[in-house]
Amino acid sequence: MKIVVIGGTGLIGSKLVKNLRERGHDVLAAAPNTGVNTITREGLAEAMDGAQIVVDVANAPVWEDKAVLEFFETSGRNLLAAEAAAGVRHHVALSIVGSERLPDNGYFRAKVAQENLIKASGIPYTILRATQFFEFVGGIAQAGTVDDEIRLSPALFQPIASDDVAAALADVAVAPPVNGTVEVAGPEAIPLDEVVRRYLRATKDPRKVVPDVHARYFGSVLDDQSLTPGGNARIGAIRFEDWLGQSTAQAGR
Repeated sequence: MKIVVIGGTGLIGSKLVKNLRERGHDVLAAAPNTGVNTITREGLAEAMDGAQIVVDVANAPVWEDKAVLEFFETSGRNLLAAEAAAGVRHHVALSIVGSERLPDNGYFRAKVAQENLIKASGIPYTILRATQFFEFVGGIAQAGTVDDEIRLSPALFQPIASDDVAAALADVAVAPPVNGTVEVAGPEAIPLDEVVRRYLRATKDPRKVVPDVHARYFGSVLDDQSLTPGGNARIGAIRFEDWLGQSTAQAGR
């Protein structure tokens, strides 16, 4: 099958493209740096030609609330219109567990808007909602830092390896559309402050983590349900400790 991966050169996209090619599929890694732009529509119709499946893992290049919303809405409309014209039979999108539960987070609001466009498009679809990637933990620490202290919520957090997200996307893409949402999460639910504490220990970072139930996570106050999946989630295989050990070993080479 011809499968187009939008955002196919990024963190998740590059792993997904490799995974699908290893399964024998004809995969196009579509991104602005490969001549396909979902905002300007450059190369979009050509990319869709003959495609049966499209997987959208594109990430907004900006974080400001209004700009993120505009990116996902414009990209989503252009992409879905091109897919409809080409007769694409399955649209798969990567989203975030808990998006609708944290309306104070502008990025999450934009992902909900993207999901709504997909649901209204009439194209058979599957939305895969993932928890936060292990690779984001350093950025979460940075966002919570004031001087040498990191104030973070002790709410439960169930992060996942990007390799496990890519594997789940590959499985979902080649399966029939569910016309609904599937969740995927890491194997362990751990308090957010503890996840970051373990990360700092492994990277020999001297900053101190202070648990604070009122600390905001990119604009939102968390509870144990905010960023954790429901009972039917697919669970990844890679544990945070194992990923930490491997990534710190690679960084030390």
